[in-house]
Amino acid sequence: MKANRIVAIGIVVAAAAWIASGHLFPHESAESRAAIGVAPAEAKPFRVSVLVAQVEPRRRQLVLSGRTEADRKMMLTARVDGTVSELKVRRGSVVKEGDVIAVLSDEAREARVLQARAMLTQRKTELTAKMKLVEQGTIPKLEAVNLETQFKAAEAGLAAAEAEKDRSVIRAPWNGIVNDVPVEIGQAVMSFAGKEIVQLVSVDPVLAVVEVAERNLHGLHVGDAAELRLVTGHKAQGKIRFISKSASQGTRTYRVEVQVPNADGYIPDGITSEVAVPLAPVPAVRVPRSALTFSSAGELGVRIVDAANKVVFVPVSVIDDQQQFMWVGGVADAARVIVQGQDFVREGQQVEPVEGEAPKTAAR
Repeated sequence: MKANRIVAIGIVVAAAAWIASGHLFPHESAESRAAIGVAPAEAKPFRVSVLVAQVEPRRRQLVLSGRTEADRKMMLTARVDGTVSELKVRRGSVVKEGDVIAVLSDEAREARVLQARAMLTQRKTELTAKMKLVEQGTIPKLEAVNLETQFKAAEAGLAAAEAEKDRSVIRAPWNGIVNDVPVEIGQAVMSFAGKEIVQLVSVDPVLAVVEVAERNLHGLHVGDAAELRLVTGHKAQGKIRFISKSASQGTRTYRVEVQVPNADGYIPDGITSEVAVPLAPVPAVRVPRSALTFSSAGELGVRIVDAANKVVFVPVSVIDDQQQFMWVGGVADAARVIVQGQDFVREGQQVEPVEGEAPKTAAR
């Protein structure tokens, strides 16, 4: 039994020594040497499609929404009491300056004119007769001064009576179109109530009114050309007539008026419209809309590949927006803009740029 134990113990010790010898004294085989000699292959750079940027001057357009306004609009009111005895116009009537629009009842105004004229004749006759007596020395000169004063007062009375009579005839102050007639023949009007007779508008020229933000104001000048686009599709050319020097308190925008010829009256007052104002050309690059992306900080821009084939993010400003392309500023000439794969790489990453097809010319 003791001998068997000794043999078993020897076998265990020999096996442990053999196992330990493999860790303490490793023996290289041909296969192990071959495995060690092969190093792991490096990761291949991500492939992206790029386009070479071409900087060229691009004329911008500032497009603003607004409305049209009549050049002049006013409501003619009664300046004397009476009733409407004649109404010469109706809605849509075209009138010229000085045309009679309405006539109010006489209300004894003609009689007051006749009375004032008679008084003037009397004072004139008295003055002529008394002046002869003054020249003869029959009456003092002071009496002549009094008569002259009375004569002047009679003249003023006649002028006032005639003016009162003329105010009963309402005339057009300028060329325009009658837009509304809120009275009827026989209707009583009171001057103290400011009774409205007709509304008169002038739409030649017509104005396109827009509100311009502070940041866009510096590019506009009085006299600049502008294009008016109506919601109906009609287009017309005009010029900037007025730029406000004071901002609106509520919106911090500035009123801008564009004057547009409208001889045929086709453009109405108050219609929704757009005004496009060409601005000075600026250097810009045309890129596909899909090339635009956002940085981790939320900035709009494009990713480009630098000379070391590493990705760089470049912030851009939009100059013009077209259906398939964008004109942007901030990209250097000959820069390699990533147009495919820009959303799968990050700044500083090594990439393999492959030049893609140049974008087809977009309709300007």
